[in-house]
Amino acid sequence: MNKKLLTEFKNRGYFFQCTNENYLEKLLESKKISFYIGFDCTASSLHVGSLIQIMCLRLFQKFGHKPIVLLGGGTTMVGDPSGKEESRKILTEEQIEKNIQQIKGIFSKFLDRENMEKVVYVNNKKWLTKLNYIDFLRTYGKHFTLNRMLTFDSVKTRLEREQSLSFLEFNYMILQAYDYLELFKNNDCLLQIGGSDQWGNIVNGVDLIRKEIQGEAMGLTTPLITTAQGKKMGKTEDGAVWLNEDLVSTYDYWQFWRNTDDRDVIRYLYLFTELEVETIKSYEQYTGNQLNGLKILLANEATTLLHGKKAAQEAEETSRSTFEERSTGKDLPSKKIKKSEIEKGIALKDVLLEIQFSSSGGDFKRNMVNGAYRINNIIETNEEKKITLTDVVNKQIKISFGKKKHFVINVI
Repeated sequence: MNKKLLTEFKNRGYFFQCTNENYLEKLLESKKISFYIGFDCTASSLHVGSLIQIMCLRLFQKFGHKPIVLLGGGTTMVGDPSGKEESRKILTEEQIEKNIQQIKGIFSKFLDRENMEKVVYVNNKKWLTKLNYIDFLRTYGKHFTLNRMLTFDSVKTRLEREQSLSFLEFNYMILQAYDYLELFKNNDCLLQIGGSDQWGNIVNGVDLIRKEIQGEAMGLTTPLITTAQGKKMGKTEDGAVWLNEDLVSTYDYWQFWRNTDDRDVIRYLYLFTELEVETIKSYEQYTGNQLNGLKILLANEATTLLHGKKAAQEAEETSRSTFEERSTGKDLPSKKIKKSEIEKGIALKDVLLEIQFSSSGGDFKRNMVNGAYRINNIIETNEEKKITLTDVVNKQIKISFGKKKHFVINVI
């Protein structure tokens, strides 16, 4: 069974790089292991960009391995420079602790399941804040060379762009390596998984374990996920797609997946659902309207994992009544306009300014360029667009701004 784990890991698109793939495969065949993924707590929630790591935790857990979730109460005080163009905001210890408690609630939805290996939560503040700086440098600093550290992408990219990299951030990779050493010694943790931007940090940990205590540890990375349009996964015109319901409602979360680009839907089914690989393969030749059905399937499956099946079904029903059936929905703001006015044509720009979907002409143009406006759920990119009778469906015209704001014009 465990031999199939790495195969499924690859088939789903999770595999990017491994420190010793053959050894890892043999290790997973021979025993159940403890493994970890670290998450810094810079916000009160994780967003969809972290979901691939959560799915990896869940997959390994499904195959009987023990997941360790490291919540970086200590490293969050420093700030990870990986993938960042500027320093992170420094948070207080109280803010970090509050974030940790809220983020743990997200993991409980995905990982706390009956008859599965129980997840272990650790906070690196427990050991990092107790380090004596001089002793730490004498004991572990000798294992790290500046020559090599400067070659890692997280450092090299910032320096090439002539963006400042503080000494505080430069220490981050050493602290993450020390985290792995601690978990290896005290939790028998043999594998660290992370995004591809974490490769240098992970390799540092593997090397430190080997040099310091002659241990054999493994590193495994996943690809960084971007959309077919080349944008960062989980970012929209409305901001990040958070996993906490108080920040992004179940309905808006469902809509995020429903609005997936045609080119991404199959890939996302592999990455963000637990549908069988063979089932998803059978969908790969789907085109046109068939893809719309797959997007609904994706939205239902992804939303079920986070919010439960009932919530996913309710979100689908709300979407159907709001868009497919062209219903106004009970809570949508609306206004009445005479048919004769619509017949003459009304500038979309004027309507958007009136209903406060744009604050100015410049704002209108920026939103239009970003594809933020929809008429009857179809993106509108023509700045000169006039609303006419051709836009009327069942005596209504639905105007949307992003995924959260909708307005209905009732034609009388």
